[in-house]
Amino acid sequence: MSIWERPEPPARRTPHPLSRELIVGAALELADADGLEGVSIRRVAAALEVSPMRLYGYADTKDERLDLLADAVYAEIVPPSPTPGHRPQDWQAGLRVIAALTRRAALRHEWFPELLGGSPHLGPNTFAALEARLSVLNTAPNLTGRPTELRRAAAAFHSYLVGALHTELSQRQADRTEGRLRSSGARQCPRACAGYSTRTAAPYSRR
Repeated sequence: MSIWERPEPPARRTPHPLSRELIVGAALELADADGLEGVSIRRVAAALEVSPMRLYGYADTKDERLDLLADAVYAEIVPPSPTPGHRPQDWQAGLRVIAALTRRAALRHEWFPELLGGSPHLGPNTFAALEARLSVLNTAPNLTGRPTELRRAAAAFHSYLVGALHTELSQRQADRTEGRLRSSGARQCPRACAGYSTRTAAPYSRR
């Protein structure tokens, strides 16, 4: 039984109440700070000030915690519902909105694209995001009323988007690493360069 089919344990009267929502909140903060490696059951429990054993039943495995994390981020990607009287946008504009929301979520949670290439996620927000993609693409030429082609187009769009995000985030991480190296070199250079300059100039100062 998946985590989405399993009810939460009954609430308990304790100084530190627990719920999947609280677990997700703590796990999000850890992942944003330290990446997915930081989302261990011990660290999540410590952040919530409970024992690791209390998390079982809410999220029994790391895969379940990652499913909860992914679904929480998917909630940031689902486009808002159109307001009454609002003119529907064309399919290309709709895809641009989804791409922009996905990129914004990935830049906020840089670990998120790591979860997009593996096993499918089954949470409610994940399905809502998929339904949004299908709904937009269903208005594209030659896709209306063709479910097989529609699913292929949605998968192709998603794959392209994930690939582009991986490329952008890899470059951002490389730029940060290079920036840290440059900053470290700049801090070390004054002392090292001063010594080098002194040694280099010494023979000439004695003339």
